[in-house]
Amino acid sequence: MVLFKLKSRHWIVDEHDQIIIGEGRKEILETIEKTGSINKTAKIMKMSYKGVWSKIKATEKYLDKPIVHADRKTGTFLTEKGKELLKKYGMLKERCLQEDNKVFECVFSQKERVGGGGPE
Repeated sequence: MVLFKLKSRHWIVDEHDQIIIGEGRKEILETIEKTGSINKTAKIMKMSYKGVWSKIKATEKYLDKPIVHADRKTGTFLTEKGKELLKKYGMLKERCLQEDNKVFECVFSQKERVGGGGPE
């Protein structure tokens, strides 16, 4: 018997399906927190500086608040809103994955009991 598991990704989008935050932006924000640099973040993620910056700006535009503070004198870091967004997205993802796994187990273990999982 082959064992398998569910993998899922979650995006928060606006009414036009424009991404507000998902795995990529989560990684951008986490990397900025670690490096203190948009430029270093772009290099680590193999993206252009402009690409990283435009994703940050798109999210900020939707939230109408800055999520990253970038200044040559004070450095680059997440604002309180940025930290809050990252924390809430992490909580959402964790809870969604828990529920996804419950549904997956229910659906696939039920098929195993009922018909062996094969075509009926």
